[in-house]
Amino acid sequence: MISEEEVRHIASLARIGLSEEEVGKFSKDLSLVLDWIDELKKVDVENVEPTAHITGVENETREDNFSDFNNKNGIIKLFPEEKNGYDKVKSVL
Repeated sequence: MISEEEVRHIASLARIGLSEEEVGKFSKDLSLVLDWIDELKKVDVENVEPTAHITGVENETREDNFSDFNNKNGIIKLFPEEKNGYDKVKSVL
């Protein structure tokens, strides 16, 4: 079982704040996950071919086409302001 101290260490590495109640809960939950992984290790997969996708579908691509956009002035009118020759918009964080 993962100790509460190990849970606190993992949380600090991930920069996650946990309450004491959460530390106890995650100690049990993470231990269950690791126990489940130990069960999976017991499965014989020696003759099983590795797969990444079970459907066999492969990436389908399309030709990259371009065309002129005829409404540039209409788009420029949507910008809230212009500064030093650049269209200024609100920052996105």
